Amino acid sequence: MEKLEYWLQWQVLTCALIIILPTAITLIFLRKRGGVHQIESAADLWAPCWRNLHPKWLLFYRAFSFAAMAFLLYQTVSSFGLFVFFFYTQWTFALVMVYFALAIIVSIQGCRIHSKKPLAQSQSGERDRFLKKDSEDTIKHETSTVTNSKEKEGKSFINSAVHNNPASNVQQVGFLENLLLILYAICAGAVMLTDIVFWCLLLPFMTGENFKLTLLIGCMHSVNAIFLLIESALNRMPFRWFGIIYFLLWSIAYVVFQWVLHACCFTWWPYPFLDLSTPFAPLWYLALGLVHVPCYGFYLLLVKAKHAAFSRMFPHSFLRSNWLHSSSN
Repeated sequence: MEKLEYWLQWQVLTCALIIILPTAITLIFLRKRGGVHQIESAADLWAPCWRNLHPKWLLFYRAFSFAAMAFLLYQTVSSFGLFVFFFYTQWTFALVMVYFALAIIVSIQGCRIHSKKPLAQSQSGERDRFLKKDSEDTIKHETSTVTNSKEKEGKSFINSAVHNNPASNVQQVGFLENLLLILYAICAGAVMLTDIVFWCLLLPFMTGENFKLTLLIGCMHSVNAIFLLIESALNRMPFRWFGIIYFLLWSIAYVVFQWVLHACCFTWWPYPFLDLSTPFAPLWYLALGLVHVPCYGFYLLLVKAKHAAFSRMFPHSFLRSNWLHSSSN
């Protein structure tokens, strides 16, 4: 347990401001925006981005990923104990598992929907015509008791609105689906941060008598990213810049967790750059905050590169997501 004098150092107060200010800004932004994701269709969460590929294959992959990661986490806890959850790596690893568990539930629901009404594997133009036709049928049903002249006016107005405002086709998702999208965004940034920091920053300076790179440790710092990247190659879930807010809040929650532990009973830091006793601590904390942007942005570039490359390489098999046209929202 750190003494009171430790927490009254100038660098501690500075690091606290580095954490508090972005937290307050993100929470205010989330409150104004509502924090609710919007997608073209609920099928975007459980349908593959590959034409004629049944949603059950995405379900099988998600189930396999969850089982494999659960086995690795079990082996890690068995070898090192619950102490491993003192590290950001295990936080992220467990979160990716939670993502796949939730994705399995969503995929099961999607497969049930698909079994009743197979998903239309069409291009964006065909989907727009379907939505336009659906709007016309709805108007016919709702205006069946109105005069013919008013019925025609109603159809004309709705058709014009659907055609001229594609955003009207966007729908909000429920709690389960919204949580899945939030976890997807957090995991994407967190796996990049975890693996890049470990392989490029920590490992070169940690090799020695007190640390040896084993197969299990190597898997814990690579499998999470590999499984999530394959997931992104298979699914057609939206991935936007807005998700970086949740990624930042996730990392801030871990830092607060470490601070609470040190205020109560611990004096050892799992990562040297989190130590508040050095005068360089504010620079480290600022750098860690800024590095979230390239980590999240790198994953976003990978997703966009997937759409750009696969659209050219497999024009008849790959389904390009429409959310790319509204990624700024």
